[in-house]
Amino acid sequence: MGAGLRSTAMAPFKKVLVANRGEIAIRVFRACRDLDIQTVAVYSEADRDAAFLDYADESYLLGPTPPAESYLNQQRLLDVAKKAGAEAIHPGYGFLSENPTFAKAVVDAGLVWIGPPPEAVVAMGDKVSARKVAHEAGVASVPGTDKPIASYTEIAEFAKEHGWPVAIKAAHGGGGRGFRVVREESEAESGFEAAGREAMLAFGNADAYIERYLEEPRHVEIQVMADSSGNVIHLGERDCSLQRRHQKLVEESPSPAVDDAVRAAMGEAAVKVAVAASYVSAGTVEFLLEQTDDGPKFWFLEMNTRLQVEHPVTEAVTGLDLAKEMILVASGEQLSLSQSDVQLRGHAIELRINAENPAKNFMPNPGTITAYSEPGGPGVRVDSAVREGSEIPQSYDSLIAKLICFGRDRPEAIARTRRALSEFVIEGPATTIPFHALVLESEWFRTGDFSTKTVERDLDLKDLKQPESRHRPEAKRDAKANELLVEVDGKRMAVRVVEEGARKRPKPPEQKRAGGHSGAGENLIAPMQGVIVKTLVTQGSDVKAGDGIVVLEAMKMENMISCHRDGVVKELKVAAGDPVQLGATLAIIE
Repeated sequence: MGAGLRSTAMAPFKKVLVANRGEIAIRVFRACRDLDIQTVAVYSEADRDAAFLDYADESYLLGPTPPAESYLNQQRLLDVAKKAGAEAIHPGYGFLSENPTFAKAVVDAGLVWIGPPPEAVVAMGDKVSARKVAHEAGVASVPGTDKPIASYTEIAEFAKEHGWPVAIKAAHGGGGRGFRVVREESEAESGFEAAGREAMLAFGNADAYIERYLEEPRHVEIQVMADSSGNVIHLGERDCSLQRRHQKLVEESPSPAVDDAVRAAMGEAAVKVAVAASYVSAGTVEFLLEQTDDGPKFWFLEMNTRLQVEHPVTEAVTGLDLAKEMILVASGEQLSLSQSDVQLRGHAIELRINAENPAKNFMPNPGTITAYSEPGGPGVRVDSAVREGSEIPQSYDSLIAKLICFGRDRPEAIARTRRALSEFVIEGPATTIPFHALVLESEWFRTGDFSTKTVERDLDLKDLKQPESRHRPEAKRDAKANELLVEVDGKRMAVRVVEEGARKRPKPPEQKRAGGHSGAGENLIAPMQGVIVKTLVTQGSDVKAGDGIVVLEAMKMENMISCHRDGVVKELKVAAGDPVQLGATLAIIE
């Protein structure tokens, strides 16, 4: 058949459970609906009123808010799938999407895993194992260890051979979690401990490996797609170089740093890796691209055995529905196109709009969205799972929405993205919108002159202001529909009660934004809600403004809370493991 065309007269599955939340759950629900497949949503107590539940045919409560008791509860997910009569499970991204134990448990339960085989997840989900697979396929990796390190002392030993700095990376995850850069031996112990803590929190495994840290690379990745008949193709590249804390902020396809020859070479290398791993489904092979005296050189970084957050830019330039392809391939169908059918057209840019304050080192800023309006128009797509009144909980990822814009070429894509971003209204939490506006206005972005270091090394964001409120009072209505949500045997149901007469919706309470002053007089104040993972000082310690006082985890990321003044620690109000609220006093500095 032609590219992107296939018969879907019969649904590949009757019912699919999506083991995830937020915008990726909606993305998969929509793909299922296009295929006439019924859908099952799952949710935690924190997500009882979440917008993504409205897009599924039925919804079931998993458990309490902590991911370990809900979205990471493997047995509970399997029990719900059985109760709901689901035939297959799609994991989305994050949570259990790259967990081979869960993938195998799904298969062993007689269900279909909409993703790569558990064996491929084992081979490529563990970064150390993935490096071995790439080596066997003839694809070079950045120099590093071939097994997880057991102690921070191994970092200095590695550096003696390869030099400083050294990167510590979680062996069982990605997205910047469990990643630390160690520039000298004195930082090795603290970096090793912090990477392990964050990896355990995000992935349930603290294993880490080390590799030579490249100072000025670009992050370029290749989307691959494979079926169970042995057909493997690549769908071009995405440039994901603009990052903070090694988490992506802007993605685009094609990359402004990649020409046809490099694209072909990287695509061929990615296919080799996928073939060597006996890979099936959608996956992404990530590379670091260096400009050397001998021309561009790329190194295998890792393989993400799932659908990526940034997959929409590939969809835009290829015309394919990757979520739909995953479902069809999982049902046993062959790919709908061959490599020769793949044609990249135009240019696409994705902005990740997060609940973070760029002026405060992208500090997470959970809270209630008090006003929300999405942009539209030609070439504009928004993937989100929020609405006015939605809560961005501190227990999960900070992503609010993804803005994807397409143009005939890169200048038109940039222009459309600027226009769409100017129309995007999100009020309540601080967001990354001001950062994205700065990027789109920058000459260095228009010329494509940036790397993975640009955001944190070259940009001064401390004066970035959040947009002024554009919220307009809601018009009165003749009737208001109230939905009462009830749970019967764990299944979510809605009961609607209609009130006659005009009623004005109560205005949500004003949200105090994280990222204000971190201190008030002698008090060091918590700039966000979270959990203390480590204290760095004791009572009586001499401190200076900027010194680290505690490490606070919020939205799956560790955040250093620094002192706001010179002085002495009169009292430390918190200890490791303590939950804290926005505005709580962490320490008294006199």
